[in-house]
Amino acid sequence: MKRQHKRYSRPKKPFDKVRMDEENILVKQYGLKNKKEIWKADAAIAKIRGQAKSLIMMPEEQQAFLSRLIKMGLLSGSPSIDDALSLTKENILERRLQTIVVKKALAKTIKEARQLIAHRKIAVAGRIMTVPGHIVTLDDEKNIRRQKQNGEKA
Repeated sequence: MKRQHKRYSRPKKPFDKVRMDEENILVKQYGLKNKKEIWKADAAIAKIRGQAKSLIMMPEEQQAFLSRLIKMGLLSGSPSIDDALSLTKENILERRLQTIVVKKALAKTIKEARQLIAHRKIAVAGRIMTVPGHIVTLDDEKNIRRQKQNGEKA
């Protein structure tokens, strides 16, 4: 069995008031369980930025990278490497399943969306999802449905 590595890193200053206040706002806005989910989004953005920086001098390989970001829904239109470098953690948090369930009006609140996902009431492309932090692609976004249970009204 392969050893799994952390997909995030903790902040250098654990009790930085400004950072903590910003994170508290994000936790409320996106209905996150804890701040580790913000740190994961930060790490994902850092990874994308690192890849973009390494592809600046290779224009032939930029197209595949940018098309992958378009498919993820992080970029739109005809983007450039500069657009990939300007992504923020909010862009990742907007693509989470929990956020998209609220935007599609399958749940009234962000907390209700998290609960529906955890209780196996949301399906993506016919597959039940139980991970609120799942990054939804543009193709899968069209196929998000609420599962009907026995005795549940339409």
